[in-house]
Amino acid sequence: MDTAEIRRRFLAHFEAAGHAVVPSASTLADDPNLLFVNAGMVPFKPYFLGQETPPFDRATSVQKCIRTPDIEDVGKTTRHATFFEMCGNFSFGDYFKEGAIELAWALITNPVEEGGYGLDKDRLYPSVLVGDEEAIGIWMKVTGLPRERIVQLGPKENYWSMGVPGPGGPCSEILFDRGPEFGPDFDAATLGPDMPFELEDRLLEIWNLVFMQDDLSAVRSKSDFDIAGSLPKKNIDTGMGLDRVALLLQGKKNMYEIDLVYPVIARAEQLTGKTYGANREDDIRFCVVADHVRSSMMLIGDGVTPGNDGRGYVLRRLLRRAVRSMRLLGCEDRVLPELMPVSRDAMSPTYGNLVTDWERICQVAFAEEDAFRKTLQSGTQIFDTAAADVKRTGGSTLSGERAFALHDTYGFPIDLTLEMAAEQGLQVDEQGFRSLMAEQRERAKADARAKKGAHGDTAAYRGIFDQFGPTEWLAYETLETESKPLALLSAGASVSRLAEGEIGELVLDRTPFYAESGGQVADAGTIVFDGGRLEVLDVQRPIKGLVVHQVRVTEGELDPSHLVHARVDPEWRTGARQAHSGTHVVHAALREVLGPTALQSGSYNRPGYLRLDFGWTQALSPEQVRDIEQVSQQALRADLPVSWDYMTLEQAKEWGAIALFGETYDNTKVRVVEIGGPWSRELCGGTHVAHSSQIGTVVVTGETSVGSGNRRIEALTGVEGFGYLARERDVVAQLTGLLKTQPDDLVSRVQGLTERLRAAEKELEKARLAQLLGASAELAAGATQVGPVKVVAHRVDGAGGGDVRNLAMDVRGRLPQGEPGVVVIIGTQSVEGGAGKVSVVAATNDEARARGLSAGELVRAVGPLLGGKGGGKDDVAQGGGTDASQIDEALALVGHEVAKHAVQG
Repeated sequence: MDTAEIRRRFLAHFEAAGHAVVPSASTLADDPNLLFVNAGMVPFKPYFLGQETPPFDRATSVQKCIRTPDIEDVGKTTRHATFFEMCGNFSFGDYFKEGAIELAWALITNPVEEGGYGLDKDRLYPSVLVGDEEAIGIWMKVTGLPRERIVQLGPKENYWSMGVPGPGGPCSEILFDRGPEFGPDFDAATLGPDMPFELEDRLLEIWNLVFMQDDLSAVRSKSDFDIAGSLPKKNIDTGMGLDRVALLLQGKKNMYEIDLVYPVIARAEQLTGKTYGANREDDIRFCVVADHVRSSMMLIGDGVTPGNDGRGYVLRRLLRRAVRSMRLLGCEDRVLPELMPVSRDAMSPTYGNLVTDWERICQVAFAEEDAFRKTLQSGTQIFDTAAADVKRTGGSTLSGERAFALHDTYGFPIDLTLEMAAEQGLQVDEQGFRSLMAEQRERAKADARAKKGAHGDTAAYRGIFDQFGPTEWLAYETLETESKPLALLSAGASVSRLAEGEIGELVLDRTPFYAESGGQVADAGTIVFDGGRLEVLDVQRPIKGLVVHQVRVTEGELDPSHLVHARVDPEWRTGARQAHSGTHVVHAALREVLGPTALQSGSYNRPGYLRLDFGWTQALSPEQVRDIEQVSQQALRADLPVSWDYMTLEQAKEWGAIALFGETYDNTKVRVVEIGGPWSRELCGGTHVAHSSQIGTVVVTGETSVGSGNRRIEALTGVEGFGYLARERDVVAQLTGLLKTQPDDLVSRVQGLTERLRAAEKELEKARLAQLLGASAELAAGATQVGPVKVVAHRVDGAGGGDVRNLAMDVRGRLPQGEPGVVVIIGTQSVEGGAGKVSVVAATNDEARARGLSAGELVRAVGPLLGGKGGGKDDVAQGGGTDASQIDEALALVGHEVAKHAVQG
């Protein structure tokens, strides 16, 4: 049975049982604690947590998931993958344990001709939480299995929670016995409380049923938690691994061999000449390739682009591991253009965006491979230098610091460093490398915690929400409201009052303030009450449905008994509306000029300013930037109507609305903003002008790179845009007055001056170089005799690295032929900021090198004295530093180094 049919049967089974079929959400989680959706229930969390009322009592979905902790296990087990599809059925206060067990058992055991999967009942083993006699009884009743066929496992295996206070409950897994080929024999009645590691491949978990019944007051670990009581409504959350069921129904040994994944392995075999199944290490690499190519493609399809942190880093790592694995299999050509289309063809019947968005997906993936191939080339050179240094000093281990630098600075994978080190007979200080990686991760976590600020712990906000419900949010309707304070907080804790000068947080029953979201910053304004005044500093939604104002008390003392008047600064809101609508206009103009693959990947707008990130692999030409600005201005001049409407996500997509990458949306209700009808239609929750002409102006101020495959365009709108143009006009007026010319002639006039200046600088440079080299003969004639070696060690002030090198080479050429000679020139040059830059060049002739004198060794010897380092070949080497105070000592050291070799000679 192919995977598409398994998926279809799952949804049909539950739809027939009264479940609403919910489309898969994006892999990008709308959750501050998750990078990706890692389980089928994640899109339903607001319903399970009571934040929102579900529009259905029963639902079913096949959710695409990414689980990156499994990345190191890919290929090493039969069941781990970074991308997988989770088939789930959910009950919100409707059926409970018996209903979930009946529905699951019927689907997996009903005959194929009756719409089931036809799995052999004799090979199925239910598991329950130790002591869950109710679940044991239901399993025996529904399945007819004896008690000894039911496995009892501890809370580490069979109790579910979110890791924080909230809902939780026991689990019940359905395990399939794959036979003695995959593990030792066992007695189900005596297994537990933990599943033995050696049985995890044999007793394959295919379905997990979560009985959400408990209200947890504290969670310290998976097996250590406090149950405060029972939930008012008992819920069901189940997850069946689509890929795992597919490997069973298709008779495969692992999930990499199923119909959606194996075609990539087959193509990789053709490209590498290797055979899957012939070698364990190669098999792991084939599996890594197949898994990572698919995962990367799905992530790019959902709008992720390669980067150095967060989701972008995960994507970059997946792509580079796939390319590296192909390299280790023997293929050093570009591989993604060959492999990714194979994965697309397998997955696109279910995920049509892989076809419609293929050009953009290709651009992102192939550009990252090209960048990594360059990294491999440059990193290999850096590695070779590091390895040579280790060998030169008689060592056998590459330090953790060098391995980390290769990884962190050059993107060189540690596995590749280990492989290349082994080829050269070297070891790598892996422990040192891992320690540095751990330090970097901890710094990143600390930075993330700092960025979350007071909203990192949401328990206080959850309590407010549970007591008062959602904030009545009126930002679309009005700029002012009469409101009642519901709660005051300071440093995340509830307080009874805020005194003058204090900064705290305020929750109102209703608010006109826009809370930061969708790239638009929060509104500014004031909140006044009898005898007092608050300045609104920020507005956020730490949890869905609750608006929290960060305020400074500028007058009086606030307590919850005061009624308040909340007022948004109208000038601020006008500027914010202009900037956000301007972002939509620029996005539409971008797509008109560059084509439909130029899609926004991020944005930020504040009053008068916008920036828009978009997927593109090369810098825009000045003509393209000018065209984008011109199309934007034409849209403003056309006074296009701006309107918005609410609809389902599917309706919005059918209507042609663009769902922006990196954002997650409610499947049942989204807001679509359109400018000029179909010209610009986007899903957006921001504030906007009523007509495009109200934006005032759009002035593009810059276009830059923000990472591989990503560009950023910046612009000013409204009064700020006109101010920028006025400043530009003033600059032109000053220049035309200074140069005595007209504005239309300004460019040619400046070009003429620039050319004359360059010509004069070239002449000066020639004269200076002639003067510098004019001293070459004198320096060669005055060479010091150190034993049999002629030595020139000289300081030149005002000379940079190029001049120093030219002088050293010229002097070396003027030394007596047939005699060993060494030249070391040290130059100094002032740089901006007052600091000095020191350059050193050493050169030796053939006779000196025959005596063992090396230019590279001389530079390495004097480099530390100059506050720097350097190196090179035996004939010419170059280095530098920042400490000019030790130049005399460095020149003296040259003589000592030469003397040692002269004596040896």
